[in-house]
Amino acid sequence: MRLLLVEDDAQMGPTLQNALSQAGYAVDLSVDGIDAEALGDIEPYDLVVLDLGLPKRSGMEVLQNWRSRDNHVPVVILTARGSWEEKVQGFKAGADDYVAKPFQTEELLARISAVLKRSSGTSGGPLQVAGLQLDEDAQSVKLSDGTTFTLTGTEFRLLRYFMLHPGQVISKSRLTEHVYEYDSDKDSNVIEVYVNRLRQKVGTDLIQTRRGQGYIFGSA
Repeated sequence: MRLLLVEDDAQMGPTLQNALSQAGYAVDLSVDGIDAEALGDIEPYDLVVLDLGLPKRSGMEVLQNWRSRDNHVPVVILTARGSWEEKVQGFKAGADDYVAKPFQTEELLARISAVLKRSSGTSGGPLQVAGLQLDEDAQSVKLSDGTTFTLTGTEFRLLRYFMLHPGQVISKSRLTEHVYEYDSDKDSNVIEVYVNRLRQKVGTDLIQTRRGQGYIFGSA
């Protein structure tokens, strides 16, 4: 899953970006409102973590502008602790959740995971599809027979994306857009390698190839 982190604090921004990357997300970092708004309109992010106190353009204005253009990317806003007015304004503007500063990274990760599941129509709790159970903390997958496999970073991002979009035909280009950062070398041929590695772990029948279209997960 690919996230946009919008945070202008020179220490917090890179620290959060690293923590989110370690948690299995592809993360782009933006440090001002104008750049963030443009990226949010151009790039296919799965979720945005949006600080409200930004230079050049406030996070609230960025969010309002996105929603006015029918950009419905899920947004978790970062607010000042105790500022209930910001929370209310954020929800009215179209935010999906909020985290008050200062916060524990684990709380932010939990809220991001919950919003991603809601936005994909998945129920809360561990991600379970087609007999697989994904452990997002350990970045591992348990099969229906109890066998557990540890996943590499790319395998984990791919499988989580598949499991959040079961039964959908997903092209290789779409997968590369959602598992790699903005400045990565997005070679769609590498996706085939990682899909084949996943098949070796979860079974060849769970990820079907649709010639000329892409892949479909959880549907034979």
